[in-house]
Amino acid sequence: MPRMSAEERRESVINAATAEFARGGYHGTSTEAIARRVGVSQPYLFRLFPGKKAIFLAAAERCVEDTIRTFEEASEGLRGEDALHAMANAYTGVIAERPERLMMQMQMYVAVAAAEQEGDREFGESVRNGWMRLWDTVHLALGADIDETTDFLAYGMLINCLVGMGFPPEHRVWEGLYPSAHDKGRLEK
Repeated sequence: MPRMSAEERRESVINAATAEFARGGYHGTSTEAIARRVGVSQPYLFRLFPGKKAIFLAAAERCVEDTIRTFEEASEGLRGEDALHAMANAYTGVIAERPERLMMQMQMYVAVAAAEQEGDREFGESVRNGWMRLWDTVHLALGADIDETTDFLAYGMLINCLVGMGFPPEHRVWEGLYPSAHDKGRLEK
């Protein structure tokens, strides 16, 4: 088996970190667990990343970039309501198929709040910058309509919370969501 390059190993660390942080959060995940999942030593892990914070931020960045790419690909060539439904369907599919992406997002928000309480604004600034790129992607696809953008992202956060809490697709809490968000087959795990 060919030896992995440092960049390939870095990618495997980001993937492992996403899975570990999604499950245990920033404070509940050790760099030892990430190294073990990748199959490297902790010292090697720290040759690729300067510390746990850098690993978390790289995983957070990847999570946001993957979501941006999902929205861009889904809305390509579309605008307005067509883009809205395409993005909603694509995202709903992603969180059903790759729940670690949803959980990583949720952990990002908690980690930022905790870091801010500890006086670390840099941590949150990085995550907020990524989120604003995501906001801009949605905003442009929806014709730069501020109300549509706000509604889309608000529904998305509600969906994140409901899925994260494990509400089954047939539960009454899903009633009233627009059809793309309420596609029962896509929300099943």
